[in-house]
Formats: sequence, C-alpha cells, structure tokens
Amino acid sequence: MTTATPRTPPEPAPSGLTLPALTERVEAVSALYARKFGIERDPDWFVLKLAEEMGELTQAYLTATGRTRPRVAPETVPDGGREALAAEVADVLAHLLLLARAQGVDVERAVREKWLVWEAEVGAVEAPG
Repeated sequence: MTTATPRTPPEPAPSGLTLPALTERVEAVSALYARKFGIERDPDWFVLKLAEEMGELTQAYLTATGRTRPRVAPETVPDGGREALAAEVADVLAHLLLLARAQGVDVERAVREKWLVWEAEVGAVEAPG
C-alpha cells in the first residue's frame, strides 16, 4: 500500500473570496433582508430557514432531473431547470453559513476536523495482492 502525500490547501479563488469573508457578506445581506421585511432572526429562524431552503433545493433538483411534474411548460425553461437549481444551491449554502455563524461554528475548522482528516487516504492505492 502506498501512502498519499499531504496536499497543500488550494489557493483562494482569483476574487480573493474566503469562506469567512463570504459568510460576513451573506450575513450583511440577510440582516438587510430581515430589516426590510420585518423578520426576527432568532436562533430557531436560522435552522428553520435552512430547512425551507432545502425543500426548495429538493424541488429544483427534482425538476431539473425530470422527476416531478413540471410547474411550468418545459419549453419555457430552456436550461432544463439548471439555473433554478444553481440558485437554490446558493440559497442553501448561504443559509448554512448563516446558521453556522449564528451558532458560533467555525466551518473551516469543522470541515478540517470532520472531513479533511481523511485526505491522506484519498490517494492511497492498494497494491495488487
């Protein structure tokens, strides 16, 4: 068995956007939305809103993969629902970041500790027996 060599983290996107920076920008937009529409973002709101967005993502996925009845005529959605799917993925990501922020979760650390500890094994190859 060979062992994978540790990988260096990827460089930030050319925009320089980092996860913490994205989180703060999403928070600013969410706070504006809440003020504008009189929404109280209490601790429950963050998880309930994420659940709502997951439902919308599921609906968009089912539509994009042709596994639900069309809500509009298929010919009126030239991309087959991919744009709506992408929009819902963005909503889920944004609301997940908001929930993590509200609960004091360091997402980067949590991902490193839960997922990236396995990276050493990702490239491991079993030698033929």
